Amino acid sequence: MYGCETWSLTLREERRLGVFDNRALKRIFGPKRDEVAGEWRKLHNEELNDLNSSRNTIRMIKSRRMRWTGHVAYMRERRGAYSVSVGKPEGRIPLGRPRPRWEDNIKMGRGIGGVMDWIDVAQIRNR
Repeated sequence: MYGCETWSLTLREERRLGVFDNRALKRIFGPKRDEVAGEWRKLHNEELNDLNSSRNTIRMIKSRRMRWTGHVAYMRERRGAYSVSVGKPEGRIPLGRPRPRWEDNIKMGRGIGGVMDWIDVAQIRNR
């Protein structure tokens, strides 16, 4: 999870992370013996979530990303992270649909759009 606040995830990648989480948890907790039938069976995803006390990985990534957004907004032009986050890339744009940027994920994650910029929203610590 190191550096996950800078990841720009697509929905497909989020789903794949969820699948990996469930697969790892099934491996950790192993099969369960059914008392009624006396047979061994794999745990369902709901049962894994009940046994696992840690937070959902995707939610943790999004909360870390929002915390990092506040840090970047307070940096302003003094630091490189701000210029990389706000700057526009130069050069040719490849064909096809563009990959979502970090800024796009911030706007989608909090419903920010239209009138207020994400930097302005991050400046307000209450929100």
